[in-house]
Amino acid sequence: MTTVLFLPLLQLPSGHHRVAEALAEGLRSIDRAVKCEKIELLSSRLGAKEQWISRLYLRCIRHVPKAYSIAYRRSVLHPSSKPPSFPPYEWLFGGHLKQLIRRLTPALIVCTHAFPSYLLDLLKQRGEIDVPVVNVYTDYFVHNLWGKTAIDVHFVGHPAMKAKLEEKGVTSERIVVTGIPVHPVFSVRSAAPAARSRYTGLISGGSLGLGDWERLLSKIAPDDPVDYYVLCGTNEQLYERLKKKNHPRLLPLRYISSPAAMSALYDEVDFVLTKPGGVTLSECLCKRKPTFIYAMLPGQEEINFRLLCDDGLVFDFRHWRSLPSLSEAIISMLHSPTLVRCLAKMDDYHRALSPADPALVIYERFLAAVPSRQKS
Repeated sequence: MTTVLFLPLLQLPSGHHRVAEALAEGLRSIDRAVKCEKIELLSSRLGAKEQWISRLYLRCIRHVPKAYSIAYRRSVLHPSSKPPSFPPYEWLFGGHLKQLIRRLTPALIVCTHAFPSYLLDLLKQRGEIDVPVVNVYTDYFVHNLWGKTAIDVHFVGHPAMKAKLEEKGVTSERIVVTGIPVHPVFSVRSAAPAARSRYTGLISGGSLGLGDWERLLSKIAPDDPVDYYVLCGTNEQLYERLKKKNHPRLLPLRYISSPAAMSALYDEVDFVLTKPGGVTLSECLCKRKPTFIYAMLPGQEEINFRLLCDDGLVFDFRHWRSLPSLSEAIISMLHSPTLVRCLAKMDDYHRALSPADPALVIYERFLAAVPSRQKS
């Protein structure tokens, strides 16, 4: 077997895991002899203590979002002539990561989070490992912590990211503008929805189901002109509350782990009202769905929003609290020339991406030449 090691971070459901799973599925569909191992670095080293870190992260983004945003920008976005250095992290995880590599003997390592990338970049520069490593970015920007010097290939979500990496000394041939990878099922073009008299929308709070839900959903009346699916993520309390309300225009859904089911849901709706998580935005772009951003988490999502909003790929809908009706404002936008321009921008964005499937690029560059005896 040929082993590919995927390294996300934290066990919370996130884009880091979804991208790893999407690429793993793509690789397996190309070659059944490819064995994909996904290991979350913190829990594999710290056990249950990883949950403390996850809880601390959630508390920060919920209770002190401004402070978290400032800390995030200062720690990973602030320009610096010196490479980042985190000795405690290296001490905690360097030896553990080398042990994983010795045990699994991967032909390739795929990083979908910056922390493993940073550490592997150091180990490769020191000559302590010689396994090919690729970065697969799950947001629309490059921050300081991602390894760059010794990383073999960078898969980026936006052409601007390629320019930024080149400014940091990464050669052009080591950068592929793929978009943020999504499961292959999202690329399947569905039939146009049947004609209907009402619009259907999707409201999403991301995998964790975070957001100012009570106020947002109060803007949707029982006689609203739009039917809404409400994707509650892992927020079970929200799901149960909405089920009990039995609102005629709201259909709550639990976390959807199946890419096929999620793709089918996108096919059912006319627009998406969401936060700007990188993978969610990539799915919406792939499905060519008008996307209205009503809120965002501090840090990554703020930067994703600004870039894609400036590009005309998403709509700024943060003013929803001042609106008497969400649906009337959205329907007005769906009938405006702005929507036509947005869809044209989406087409331009896709034309700027590499036409090759990301999993196929990985396979051809790193796995196709692995001796057949290692695949048997």
